[in-house]
Amino acid sequence: MVTFNLSNYNPGPFILVGIPGLEQCHVWIGIPFCIIYIVAVVGNCILLYLIAVERSLHEPMFSFLAMLAVSDLVLSTAGVPRTLSIFWLRAREITFPGCLTQMFFLHYSFVLDSAILMAMAFDRYVAICSPLRYTTILTPRTIIKIAVGISFRSFCIILPDVFLLTRLPFCRTRIIPHTYCEHIGVARLACADISVNIWYGFGVPIMTVISDVILIAVSYSLILRAIFRLPSRDARHKALGTCGSHVCVILMFYTPAFFSILAHRFGHNVSLTFHILFANLYIVIPPALNPIVYGVKTKQIRDKVILLFSTKATE
Repeated sequence: MVTFNLSNYNPGPFILVGIPGLEQCHVWIGIPFCIIYIVAVVGNCILLYLIAVERSLHEPMFSFLAMLAVSDLVLSTAGVPRTLSIFWLRAREITFPGCLTQMFFLHYSFVLDSAILMAMAFDRYVAICSPLRYTTILTPRTIIKIAVGISFRSFCIILPDVFLLTRLPFCRTRIIPHTYCEHIGVARLACADISVNIWYGFGVPIMTVISDVILIAVSYSLILRAIFRLPSRDARHKALGTCGSHVCVILMFYTPAFFSILAHRFGHNVSLTFHILFANLYIVIPPALNPIVYGVKTKQIRDKVILLFSTKATE
């Protein structure tokens, strides 16, 4: 019988390589990443500030938008600062608990983003299909229940990933060819069977996101049916306008997500460098664009932003 020294399985620090093949360009690549991250942080913080202080924005739609802004801040902050420390400070070492923490918040905020977009689709469905019952259906208490429910669902989906990794022995290389820790990438370093990690890590989150997409599609099918039954063209145009920003955010979130998933599954000829670069862009660009899209396409927010900065300029 072969015996193992379990002390060899205690995971020490991992080494994050960065973007393989572009190590010489890390310093320069970090500049646009830093700029986009600053835009994401400033944009989402302004959005949260306006929603908090302006009573006219204390509506269900903007409550969900505030949740999306918080989730986007978590998503980008969980990954970008560590990435910049690799690019600029060559701080490539990360502890196992630090790796698990980063992995949890990255995956958690991704699944939570998807759930929030589903909740926002339900909000638009109620607003357009049952406008007279909008405030009675989406009461503050109901919104709190939805927020707690989707947050708890996301937590329960991602938490097993942490335990699936802690059970694995890491007795081989601890070099991760990435800028951040993600579940399957870390699991592949283990010297044990990772079938459960692969099935759960890919299957459950993906099926959860797909179910969210299906519910969003059903909501918008009912919304479009209701819109095209409206008697006047102006009413149809106004109803479509209220959904425009949400549709843009949905496309920005799910299109690269499914592209990345399909590229990992079927894109065997796609280089690792492209995979890692695309994964890094994904955690920073949607959080930066979401507040811009809502600021441009939502009149209430656009007016408040103009008022905020015009007031500052006259002081």
